[in-house]
Amino acid sequence: MKVQETSLPGVLLLTPAIYRDGRGAFFETWNLRAIAEIGLPETWVQDNFSVSNKNVLRGIHYQVMQPQGKLVRVVYGAALDVAVDLRRGSPWFGRHVAVELTGENAEMLWIPPGFGHAFLALSDKVGFAYKVTDYYSPAGERTIVWNDPQLAIPWPVASADVLVSEKDSQGMMLARAEVFP
Repeated sequence: MKVQETSLPGVLLLTPAIYRDGRGAFFETWNLRAIAEIGLPETWVQDNFSVSNKNVLRGIHYQVMQPQGKLVRVVYGAALDVAVDLRRGSPWFGRHVAVELTGENAEMLWIPPGFGHAFLALSDKVGFAYKVTDYYSPAGERTIVWNDPQLAIPWPVASADVLVSEKDSQGMMLARAEVFP
């Protein structure tokens, strides 16, 4: 597995070895030994899967109680995946990294606790899978609005075409949000 640092320290892009031939392709989606060797958590409590239509934007989500590390990937389709540093004491506070994940490239993004997470469906349908290091905590869940000008995330779609949930549309601005120390 190839491991790349991103512009946000701690956020990693993982690329598995893909074996392709005339029949199709094979790659490991999970290997505990390989994950442990690169220093990622060895305990995961939950796997999640969502299906999104084109232009659906989910996030920017995080949990202030029971913060989650996330290992995310696209099973089919394409998505722009975004991690935002929400650690107020970090020199990278409020900065983001955006990576296009596809079913074809099979890349995964490791987003440590202390970061917000969002993704935008770029294809007609996107199957999005992710492992988390802690359980969902409704009381600890927070959302920052996806188009906060302070974050200046360059979403590759017109604002009028973005489809967000009611909850996500009511997210906080970073300046007023409860974040990590």
